[in-house]
Amino acid sequence: MPNILELMRVLQFGDSVLPVGAFSFSNGLESAVQLGVVRDLETLGLFVRTATEQAATSDGVAVLVAFRAAREGDDRAIDRADRAVFNRKLNEEMRTMTVRMGRKLAEMADRTLGPTVASAWLGRIRAGETPGCYPIGQALVFAALGLNEADAFVVHQYGLASMMLNAALRLMRLHYLDTQRLLFELNAKADDDYARIAGASLDDMASFAPVFDILASAHVHSHVRLFMN
Repeated sequence: MPNILELMRVLQFGDSVLPVGAFSFSNGLESAVQLGVVRDLETLGLFVRTATEQAATSDGVAVLVAFRAAREGDDRAIDRADRAVFNRKLNEEMRTMTVRMGRKLAEMADRTLGPTVASAWLGRIRAGETPGCYPIGQALVFAALGLNEADAFVVHQYGLASMMLNAALRLMRLHYLDTQRLLFELNAKADDDYARIAGASLDDMASFAPVFDILASAHVHSHVRLFMN
């Protein structure tokens, strides 16, 4: 069991209002609502669950790889994981989301924690040596805090689901308590997702959800938006 300080660190860096710009993004949900792919609570749940499943087997793998590399002081392995995340974002808006949030998290960590592995990563981002994807930033922050890799993974998964459901409240006619119930149900899947990818390598990273990429492409050409993607 985590001690009180560890739990407080997890709560702070897993907070949905962390100032990294997540409120600006919907992870494709805006287009899904506009085009009728998501139209009610049931289809919303299916859409967000698909997103978390794909995140576990792609970004989630990179979180674990980067966390372990940070513990070993292997900057090259961290940057390989960073590029692996970036290269698997097939559309411009998803790439924009992950690098913008990643850089903001690294800046926050540098200011809050002082010099850590995340600070060195921020320096390489500024030098153009690595893209700076958000899941990698989460891994480095949690490693710097002395937390464990499972904490980093579940905070990543929780953050994605929370971001999308908060966006849903601004896009759909939903009761806010229904979205909390849905988040509670989605969180129950995190343990199974972690067990499925705990032994995976970067070569095992995979996601196949073409509807997400189609929706992101449609969003690029939208004239009226609530969210950047």
